[in-house]
Amino acid sequence: MKHSHHPFIRPLAWVAACLALPLGLLAAQPEETHPPAAHAAYAPWNENGRIAHQQLLEKARSGQIDLYFLGDSITRRWGATDYPQFLAHWQETFFGWNAANFGWGSDSTHHMLWRIQHGELDGVNPKVIVILAGTNNIGKGDHPGRGIDAAEGVEALVTACQEKAPQATIILTAIFPRNDSPKSNAQIDRANARIEQLADGEKVRWININDQIADENGQLFEGMTLDQLHLSLKGYQVWARNLVPLLTELLGPPADEDHAPAPTGDPSVASPH
Repeated sequence: MKHSHHPFIRPLAWVAACLALPLGLLAAQPEETHPPAAHAAYAPWNENGRIAHQQLLEKARSGQIDLYFLGDSITRRWGATDYPQFLAHWQETFFGWNAANFGWGSDSTHHMLWRIQHGELDGVNPKVIVILAGTNNIGKGDHPGRGIDAAEGVEALVTACQEKAPQATIILTAIFPRNDSPKSNAQIDRANARIEQLADGEKVRWININDQIADENGQLFEGMTLDQLHLSLKGYQVWARNLVPLLTELLGPPADEDHAPAPTGDPSVASPH
């Protein structure tokens, strides 16, 4: 039952609580208290991101998408027109599974959540959704709470994806180590420990390739990244080797034809490089 909002009527419990407070605090009390807000959704952080969102909306309504990738720049670059070498490997790896890439650079889980809430998964109904998210929540340095924020963000993404595509199986990928900021790895480890708990082994799966791309201290092996953060082709090859058996289990062998929408790229990039 909702509380009355008449200025002179308050529930007895509210009055009793107020009487127990110092007089100076009464004016500061809200009429009602509410639980903490859910993981917040943030709109694209610049005009280029807004343009990209429109491109991704068009992609979501084009072709056939059975395999949907959601993530930040690490995901985006794999299937983007402005990274032709990575795109060639993407097409070689996922051809026949109708795969589409919905990664966007610098996105935190908050931004991805906004994109999902604003149409990028509406009506798509993929069979599998691969999520790699959270490194941009953590950023550089060992900042308390950022690992928790990343994990809660991935949980919010799982919930949003399940609401939009209830038949899909979700594959969660562990956040990769950051050697551009080794202090970040403590928060990454905390986040991954919590994200892994979201997997039920059936509708939500979990893969962690970190021991294949980095040593036990989180030091990335030679050649795995371009800049100590973003994967190189060699890094994507490792990710692919771990995904393909699971995708074959969930989707069956790749078909001889592919009906995925055309790949997109960074709108600010005038020509491939």
